[in-house]
Amino acid sequence: MKNSFISLKPNWPEGFKNITPTKHDLLGGRVAIYADSFEDAISLLDNFTERVQGIVITRTERFSFTLKGSALWHMGVPEFMIADLAGIAASYLDMFAYGQSALNENEQLKLEFELSKKNQAELTKNYNENIQRLVNKVEQLHEKTEKSRQAEKAMAESKENLTVTLRSIGDGVITTDLNGKIVLINKVTEKLTGWTQQEAAGKPIQKVFNIVNEKTGEVCENPAKKVLDTGQIIELANHTTLIAKDGTQYLIEDSGAPIFNKENEVIGTVLVFRDVTEERKTKDELMKVQKLESVGVLAGGIAHDFNNILTAILGNIELAEIYTEETSKAYQLLGTAKKASIRAKDLTQQLLTFAKGGVPVKKTASISQIITDSANFVLHGSTAICNYQIPENLWQVEIDTGQISQVIQNIIINARDAMPDGGIIEVKCKNVPDISKENLLLPGKTYIKITFEDPGAGIPIKYIDKIFDPYFSTKHMGSGLGLSICHSVISKHDGNISVESKANKGTKFTIYLPASQEIASQVPTKSQLVEAERKATIMIMDDEVMILDMTKQMLSRFGHEVILAANGHEAIKTYSEYCKNDCPIDLIIMDLTIPGGMGGKDAVQEILKINPDAKVIVASGYANDPVMAHCLKYGFKASIIKPFQLADLNKVINEVLG
Repeated sequence: MKNSFISLKPNWPEGFKNITPTKHDLLGGRVAIYADSFEDAISLLDNFTERVQGIVITRTERFSFTLKGSALWHMGVPEFMIADLAGIAASYLDMFAYGQSALNENEQLKLEFELSKKNQAELTKNYNENIQRLVNKVEQLHEKTEKSRQAEKAMAESKENLTVTLRSIGDGVITTDLNGKIVLINKVTEKLTGWTQQEAAGKPIQKVFNIVNEKTGEVCENPAKKVLDTGQIIELANHTTLIAKDGTQYLIEDSGAPIFNKENEVIGTVLVFRDVTEERKTKDELMKVQKLESVGVLAGGIAHDFNNILTAILGNIELAEIYTEETSKAYQLLGTAKKASIRAKDLTQQLLTFAKGGVPVKKTASISQIITDSANFVLHGSTAICNYQIPENLWQVEIDTGQISQVIQNIIINARDAMPDGGIIEVKCKNVPDISKENLLLPGKTYIKITFEDPGAGIPIKYIDKIFDPYFSTKHMGSGLGLSICHSVISKHDGNISVESKANKGTKFTIYLPASQEIASQVPTKSQLVEAERKATIMIMDDEVMILDMTKQMLSRFGHEVILAANGHEAIKTYSEYCKNDCPIDLIIMDLTIPGGMGGKDAVQEILKINPDAKVIVASGYANDPVMAHCLKYGFKASIIKPFQLADLNKVINEVLG
């Protein structure tokens, strides 16, 4: 609606028009009429007063505002408002228009309210129903939201559990997408490959999981591609090596499988692998041990049989010496043959030590000759030599001569191998009156000290602590057993062995052995072998006929009566018969082992049942058998190792007979 501004006075304010208004002007919109008095304006409006919407403005001393019709107002204005009368009038007209609109709306609301009163029950019902539906919708939405929240929580927990499981599993795990690119690796994979999860993600699997054939070095087929091509579980071929980022190599075993979604579609692959380097090493070492055990059994059997043969050879040589003049050429030749037989005996002893590494059979001996003979034997034909510094008054020791000989030979072999161009090995011995001053935790007091020092290649410091470990070797073709056997033998002799070395500055081995208070047996002269201290009835039990014959001749030469038995059963029967006839047998010498029959270990128990005071000596070519080292525990009075010499046999018989 438009606003009209009309002045009935000749002097009109700005914005007003001095015109005579028409019906259209008065009823066509809102109108502001400026007049001398309200009555002048009313006379002009005539019959339109109730229909006109607007204001009649007159000059007054004070501002006033009065309603004169349904929509007609009288506004009195003072002089100062005349200058801006058009703007003031326009504002009031707009205000009137707004008020009229509000009144109209109010009328409409009144009408609607009246209508709503008529339908209040229905509206209330509909309202309640709508509210209930809204509540139901809200509850449903809440339930769906809660389920969604629970599902998200479960999914997050499942993902977390999966991540923790994969990160904690002891095997390496790699997952890839359909393009063979890595999605996830676990901690073990990070450790073995050298790649972190962040580095590996998105990389082709063959870049991170770099595998080659252990034997040929050829790159292995991509396992992820093979899984995707076949859609089946696969395993890596044997002898697969994983090469880490830093070049470290690991022997691994591996399997791969496809990953399926809920529609049973392949969406990637998972590879699981484990480091079997130590396991393979253990298997190889176990196989090596089994092979060595097999060789040991063979060596032990050969040594036993060879010792039986040597017993006959050495015994017959010594018998021949008795019947030969000491000044004759034949006597000298027999002496040479006897030395060779004794050397052969030492070799078989080394075979037995290798075979069993058993308890040493000790006797009091001078170690000087053992050191020089063992070292010279090893260095024969080489460019290395030994410089010996061994005092004449070096104390004697209680040792297993065969085992100690092997220790010396192993150390000398290492020294020789460390000097490929030859050199001098310094071998020194001395008496140690008080072992406590050597800062060693060894029992007793008196020891002898032996050192072997070479100027060879030496041992790197990082290997020193492992040098006595079984199967550890710095040699390319070494078995790793030599020094571990040395350590075992010296320990069983209640001694100590240690090593000092620096790379390229040589090596020094030091051995301590307890000194013996006993006096070593002197090599008897020919005349000392002829007679025994007392004559006795002695039974010999052995399955070797040539040993029975040779031993019988020995003992007969000493004046003893000799009875022969081929096995334990025969010995028991014969011993029992002699006891019944009141002709007791004074002494029995039993072979420990009788193939296919009863040996001395079982037979002595039966003999002792017949006579608890029976005197029985055990003899065997198995020098390392525990029965030989601890014969008293098994019922024997003494032991003698084959091959034995006449002096050894005569001595042990005299000791047992008393």
